[in-house]
This record gives sequence, C-alpha cells and structure tokens, in this order.
Amino acid sequence: MTVDLAAGFDPGSREEWRALALSVLRKSGYEGDDPEGRLATRTPDGVTIVPLYDEAPELPRPVGHAGPWDVRQRHAHPDPRVTREAILADLENGVSSLWLDLASIDPAALPVVLDGVLLDLAPVVLDAGDRAARAAHAFLQLNETASQLDDLPGGNLGFAPGDPDLAEFAGRARGGLRLVVVDALAYHDRGAADAQELAASITQGVAALRRLTEAGLPVERAFELIEFRYAATADQFLTIAKLRAARRLWARVAEVAGGPPVQLQHAVTSGAMMTARDPWVNMLRTTLACFAAGAGGADAVTVQPFDAALGLPDAFARRIARNTQSLLVEEAGVARVADPAGGSWYVEHLTDDLANAAWDLFRQAEKHGEQVIEEAIRQARASREKDVARRRRPVTGVSEFPNLAERIPVREPGPGLPGTPDRYAEPFERLRDLADRQETRPAVFLATLGPVAVHTARASFAANLFAAGGVATVTGEVADYTGAPAVVCVCSSDRLYAEQAAQAAAALKAAGAAKVWLAGKGEYEGVDATLYAGCDALEVLETTFDDLGVDR
Repeated sequence: MTVDLAAGFDPGSREEWRALALSVLRKSGYEGDDPEGRLATRTPDGVTIVPLYDEAPELPRPVGHAGPWDVRQRHAHPDPRVTREAILADLENGVSSLWLDLASIDPAALPVVLDGVLLDLAPVVLDAGDRAARAAHAFLQLNETASQLDDLPGGNLGFAPGDPDLAEFAGRARGGLRLVVVDALAYHDRGAADAQELAASITQGVAALRRLTEAGLPVERAFELIEFRYAATADQFLTIAKLRAARRLWARVAEVAGGPPVQLQHAVTSGAMMTARDPWVNMLRTTLACFAAGAGGADAVTVQPFDAALGLPDAFARRIARNTQSLLVEEAGVARVADPAGGSWYVEHLTDDLANAAWDLFRQAEKHGEQVIEEAIRQARASREKDVARRRRPVTGVSEFPNLAERIPVREPGPGLPGTPDRYAEPFERLRDLADRQETRPAVFLATLGPVAVHTARASFAANLFAAGGVATVTGEVADYTGAPAVVCVCSSDRLYAEQAAQAAAALKAAGAAKVWLAGKGEYEGVDATLYAGCDALEVLETTFDDLGVDR
C-alpha cells in the first residue's frame, strides 16, 4: 500500500512563504522586503546558505562508498608495546583498519607494534611525516615476498605528495596497498573552511599525480595509489556536502587526465572542534561528525576519542570512539543506503556551491600558486575567530554553559590529536586556565535592579559570559554591594535602565566599584561599558582580567 504523505495539504508557494516570513520578521523590527536575504547565512569561505530551497539542481552525482565503511582507529602512543596491546584490543572489538601515527614511534619498532596483527585482513595506514621512507621500508620488510604484498587488502604507505622519496617507492606498492595520502585535514586544522579544504586537496592530489606519472607510472595506476583525508565536523550538512563535492571535483580531474573517476576518502572527526574543557561534550560532536562522514560516503572513518585534546586517550575513550561507529553502522543503519542525502534540494545545492567555490580556488592556485589558497585560509580563519570570540559560533561547555566546578580528566601527555590543530575553544580555555591558577578565583558582582522576573535573563546571560573565562559571579542588589569585587555588572530591563541605571552606577562607584558594566545596550551616565549578545566576549573577559588585576 502506497501512502501519499502530502495528501490533505495544499501545495505552498514561495510567495506564500515570503509573506509568512516577512510577517514574523517585522515583529522583530525588520523593515525590509527581502526575507531570503535577511535569513541567509554565509560560511567562512563565502558560500551562501539560503533559508528556502524549492528546486532540485541537475548535477552530476558521483556516489560514494556503499555498505559499511572501514572503521579506522588512530594509534600514537610512544611505547610500541602499549600501542600493540591497544591495536589488538581494537581489532578484537570492531576496528577494521589501523592508522599508525609514527610521529612519536620509531619506524624501526613496527615489527613490535604490529606483532600479532593479520596484515592480510587489517589494512594499515602509515603516517610518519618526514620519516615516511623509513616507515615504508620497515613495513614492506614485514611483507617481503611479492605474494604477501599482493594479498594486502588495502592500507597506505603514507607519503605526502611532495615527499622527496616518493618516486623511489612509486613501483613498490602492490595489491591493494596505496602510496600517497593527500591530507586535507592539515589545512582544516589551520583554519581552512570547507571550500578551501577541498581546493587544497585537489591541488595536492594533482601534484601527486604529476609526481607519480613523472616516476613512470601509467596515469590509471597513479590514480589508484592516492587516498584523500578530510575533516568531518559537527556541521553534518556541510560535511556531507563537502565529501560529495570532493568526489565531483576529483571525477573532473580524472575526466581531464584520463583516470578512473573514483576517490578514496578517509574522513576524520575534526580536531579543531575538540575541547579540553567539558570533554564529554566531544562525544556528541564526534557522533554528529561520524554520522555525516558515513552519510557523505566516506570509505573509512576515524572518530577521535573524546579526551584526545587532553593527551593520550585511555582505553575507555578508545572504546567509545569505536563503538560510536559500530552503533551507527550496525544499529542505526547509516551505511545501508548509498548517498542517503542525494536528492535533498538543500544538500544538492550546497554540494554544488562548495564544488564551484573550490574549483574556482583550485584554478586560481594552478595559475598563481598555492599562496592564493593560503590567503583564503587566512581570511576564513579570521572570520571564524571573530565569530567564536563573539559566541556566534558557540562552543558548548566552554564559551556557552561552562561549568566552573568541573573536574577535568587527567591523561598521559602525548599526541592525542593528529598534528597540532588550532582548536576553536583554546582562547577561552586559556583564560579558564589562567583563572584557575589564581589563589582566589576572579569574580564580578552582578548588581540587579527590579524583581527577579525582570533581571533574571540578563543576569544569567552575564554570569554565563563571565564564566566562559573562569570568572565567578556574585549576585545581589545594588544596596548589597560593599566594594568587592572591583568589577560590577548591572542587570535589568531597558525600562528600568532608563529610570535607574545612572543612579545605580553612581551608587556602585561610591561604594568602591572600579568598573561598571551593563548587560544590554545603550549609554548611561556612570556606566563604563556594555556587554550584550554578539559582543566580543573575549575582549570583555580580557578587559575584566586587567580590571581585576589578574596576574598573567
């Protein structure tokens, strides 16, 4: 029996939507006649997201991985034996491939690290940076015969496109073993927005093709040896669209170069979005990112453990990371449908917009050099940093809803996250750390005016903002203030501000206040500064630390 879900509903029109949207917007003071423009948002790389999509674009649709993706766990503990035990535990409990970050492990220790691992069943991806040749040589020695290499189901020797030793190993990857990792995650970690991450990956991918073909490989074989690593964030739609756009872009390169239009994708939950404060929220972030990576068609997915920003993850965190994927694959059924977002007007448009923006940037980089991409990344990073500072991009548990009484888990020092990502939460976390180091926690007095129902909203807002920097608050009426702490914030309604703000500020300063803030907007005699939704919270906190004489 077929059910018509639209039965009984009259079809709507864009004009009807516009009329309804305008009626709501005008209640908030909007006087224009462009609801689409008023409600549109822009990503840091300039892609416009409109509030209504009412048509499907006719676009090519390279479908990604179908079926369960490869559950890939990262290992970076400097002790080879500890890493070996963690690897075996992972492989026994749902992990299907390994990502070995050898930044702190000597490649010569690979026989110890991989002792007991069935390499003909578990693909291994090496990540050794400038020691890639040593790591590749050690790994190949573990699979010395040609027949062993032919039996490898996958994996990657992990050379960067510009590695000087790449040509030497060009003909040594056999079977399913690949040679090159185009690591777009490194661009994301430096602040790249999605289109810039895509453009950088295609630029590096083309560079790898050139190096491999110059080394004598046929172009078809060169394509087969390249794997791409992308960041997956908690913005699920942008992540899905990015992975779909990446396949379109690489298919275009393949069309021009004469290779197979297939891109192997390894998605890694973003290190930049991870927090050291309230790290448990990272479980939510990585679950969203993992879902998006799977729905976007990634061939392999790595979920960063929730405590990775604190140091080396413990066994419980690694278990949660792999179980996140197992639940999404086995119980939620995310992998049962190829390209589940395909056909969504929003996702299709977003995919197209990202692909076009990335392709334009890629072409500029081909013509003028990669500094074009670097400049775009610089601008996107500045835009994001501004939004984070103003809490337009809130970081839950850090810039929003911080818990000053939290107990942060202690982890063994080490490379918990790959590379050194510029985490969004770090500016607020540095202030929290500074506040925690003081003998007495910095504090601000919230001076309320009027009844509780009138001042609660702004008092709560101010307390939340100050707590984001580790600053405690004491709430009371103006008459309760006795001169300490030295910084005061007046909290009430606009109506009461007009009647009492100037008088309250005078009374507070007479009692010893060195600085009087006001929660809201407007200018009032005696009020030194205001804080409000959208203000630069980091600047407010830095100023407050200075006013309180916090020792840096």
